[in-house]
Amino acid sequence: MTPANNTASSQQENRHEGRSIMITMAVVVVIVAIVAVFGFIFMDKPSDIVEGQVEGTTVRVSGKMAGRIVDFYVSEGDTVHAGDTLVHIHSSIAQATLNQAEAMKQVAEAANRKVDAGTRQQIIGAAADMVATAQASVDITKKTYDRMERLYSQGVVSAQKRDEAKAAYDAATAQLGAAKNQLSLAKAGAQAEDKQAAQAMVNAAGGGVEMAEAVLEDSYLTAPCNGTIDEIYPEPGELVSMGAPIINILRDDRWVTFNVREEILNDFRMGQKVKVMIPGMDKKEIDVQVYYVRDMGNYAVWRATKVTGQYDSRTFQIKARPVKADDAEGLRPGMSAIYFK
Repeated sequence: MTPANNTASSQQENRHEGRSIMITMAVVVVIVAIVAVFGFIFMDKPSDIVEGQVEGTTVRVSGKMAGRIVDFYVSEGDTVHAGDTLVHIHSSIAQATLNQAEAMKQVAEAANRKVDAGTRQQIIGAAADMVATAQASVDITKKTYDRMERLYSQGVVSAQKRDEAKAAYDAATAQLGAAKNQLSLAKAGAQAEDKQAAQAMVNAAGGGVEMAEAVLEDSYLTAPCNGTIDEIYPEPGELVSMGAPIINILRDDRWVTFNVREEILNDFRMGQKVKVMIPGMDKKEIDVQVYYVRDMGNYAVWRATKVTGQYDSRTFQIKARPVKADDAEGLRPGMSAIYFK
């Protein structure tokens, strides 16, 4: 066979191989298209899903006292009950404030006892002696005046002598009245206003002690509710300020939150029970009951992209609690919750 015949035969074989490849590819494309058409017609369409999230209440534990962390009595993940002791905080300033307040209260109480005790017996005795002296002076001047009055009526003494005796008697009587008043004041003791002021000082000092004690009560912080220790912020030995967060407690309540468009809001009516799947619990399905529906506002509106044929759709927040208490035990905040429409 000549070289020209060999070349023609090789070109013919190449054309046959290319035609075979094109036919094979065309058959494959047709088969794929047929399978896609049958799948679209006969296969079930996937269900619309709404994905939500499990949430829970976190309670932040903080104190009124600034101080240094001495020790923690719990660890992250521990289960606690209301009233359990969580942490010990020490503050030398708070302790010194309490000592000072107690000392001020003792001073106020001593002053109050002094006022209540009244005037000392020595002062009362001196006032009584002054009354006795004044009374003796009155008696003497009275006798002198009576004698001068008789002599004056007999013409023995002048009117001036009688008047002088009368003036001495009146002066002695006035001194007796003043001495009696001093004795009465000594026996009565302090005035009512002084006693009230002393008692008010005692009450004020007692309030200072109560305030210092109230601050020191927070040296041992306790759990405000039942739950699980979710997070501990400081470490033992660190300083914490007043009101600073120390421990987060995850309360035992759980719920599921969905953000849904208003087209499917009818599936989440108030009080309605729906079934959701929890992937984090081995795809367990649980029943939850809707207890909260709220419009999320204009920022969550789905805007229409066309002027005609479409409309804006608002978004609503849905909250639902597990119907059975057993279903809530395995739920953890952050888990996904799937609703199949």
